[in-house]
Amino acid sequence: MAAEGMQRFTTARVAERAGVSIGSLYQYFPNKAAILFRLQSDEWLETSDLLRTILEDRRMHPLDRLHTLVHAFVQSECDEAAVRGALDDAAPLYRETPEAQDIKRSADLATSAFMQEALPDAPDEVRALAEGVIFRTLWSVSKSFSDTPRTPAEIEAYADAMAAMFCAYLKTLQAG
Repeated sequence: MAAEGMQRFTTARVAERAGVSIGSLYQYFPNKAAILFRLQSDEWLETSDLLRTILEDRRMHPLDRLHTLVHAFVQSECDEAAVRGALDDAAPLYRETPEAQDIKRSADLATSAFMQEALPDAPDEVRALAEGVIFRTLWSVSKSFSDTPRTPAEIEAYADAMAAMFCAYLKTLQAG
C-alpha cells in the first residue's frame, strides 16, 4: 500500500508478497476489506497498548509521561501516514466492533486514570475538560502534521513543542 498505492493493493498481490497461494489467503481473509480491517485493528491495538503503557508507568512523573506519550504518538502517526488512507477506509468497518470498543474503553480508562493522577485536586469537570483538550488535540494535530513527510528532527521538534504546550496547560491547572 505504502509503496504502490491502493490501486495496486489487491488480494492477489498480498498473497504473492506473503508467499502464499491466493486460496490460502482467502481462508483467512475473504477480501481486501478484511485485510484492511485486520491492519487497522492491529494498528489501533498496538498504538493503544503503547499509550496505555506510557500513561500507566508510575515510575515517571505525570508530566514526563505526557511528554513521552506525545513523542510516541506523533512518531506513530508519522510512521503510519503512508498507509493512513487505506486504513481510514477500513476504520468504518472496524470502529463499532466489540474489539474496537474494548480498545477505546481501555484507552479511555487509562487517560482518565492519568488525569486523576496528574490533577488530583481538580474537580472532575476540569479533569474531563483537560483530558478532552489534550487527547483530542494530540490526535487531530498529529494526524495533520503527519500528512506531510517529516524528518526525524522535525518530528522531534514538533513533539517537543506540543508536549511543552500540554505540560504548561496541566501546570496551570495544578496551580489552580
